[in-house]
Amino acid sequence: MRVAFGEGLIEIGGENEDLVVLTADVAKPTHVIGFGERFPHRFLNVGIAEQDMVDVAAGLALSEKVPVAVAFAPFMMRAWEQVRSTISRCSLNVKLVGTHAGLSASDEGASHQSLEDVALMRVLPNMTVVVPGDREEVKEATRAIVESRGPAYMRIGRDEDARFLEEGFRLGRAAVLRDGSDVVVFSNGYLTSEVLKAAEGAPVDAMVVHVPTVKPLDAGAVVSAARRAGAVICVEEHSVIGGLGSAVSELLSAECPVYVRRMGVGDTFGESGTYRELLEKHRLTAPHIREAMVKAAGRRGKR
Repeated sequence: MRVAFGEGLIEIGGENEDLVVLTADVAKPTHVIGFGERFPHRFLNVGIAEQDMVDVAAGLALSEKVPVAVAFAPFMMRAWEQVRSTISRCSLNVKLVGTHAGLSASDEGASHQSLEDVALMRVLPNMTVVVPGDREEVKEATRAIVESRGPAYMRIGRDEDARFLEEGFRLGRAAVLRDGSDVVVFSNGYLTSEVLKAAEGAPVDAMVVHVPTVKPLDAGAVVSAARRAGAVICVEEHSVIGGLGSAVSELLSAECPVYVRRMGVGDTFGESGTYRELLEKHRLTAPHIREAMVKAAGRRGKR
């Protein structure tokens, strides 16, 4: 995903001379170093100073540039006050990208695992929140947020290389990847590939809906799928508090009350391990998702 993100920035940078990329001393691991080598006059490394990076990006936006500020997702949250008070409150055209999101910085442990970033960004007025799932979608989502107006936050993983989307990314739109009538699973990020594996071998008819834009949520698609299936599961590489599962639950509680199960990381911090070990610990692999599908299907029509 990081490679695709870097490639996408270079493509857009060749077309848009107002694009400026900023990083907090992580140009190489976030794969924006290529943009810096290609367009050195539009590349700023502010050092390990995320708050400064965000404020500089705000100034560039006020100068009619299109700044993309890049850092590891957990450390981007160091600048949340500046994001809130400067970018979101003023609705500035700044794009924030957090890499190594979720559990993907697995061996680095709790300090490097961002399990709260979607919740923190989703609560901010004017902020678009995007969680793409495969490498081509990362490229398309990068272009979409750059070409849109207003603040946006996109989170991507580290080494995932899934490919499961046939249609292109559309900002604010969910995509039905598999039809079904017994249960619907809403997911985003890399975990959508695990959901698809789970659905293929499930003894129930599972619909899979990929939701890369958490805010604004595709309310029409979510309500329609929930109404048809009658039972819902939300799967995400994020805390079960405040992320995609919360967004879907908030919507359905008002528009289509059905059984909803949220699958993600519980009310806890991360820990060290391999990526697969951590996904297994938090029951976010295909066998666990398949088990949840069967149980949820048995709750159809119940709250």
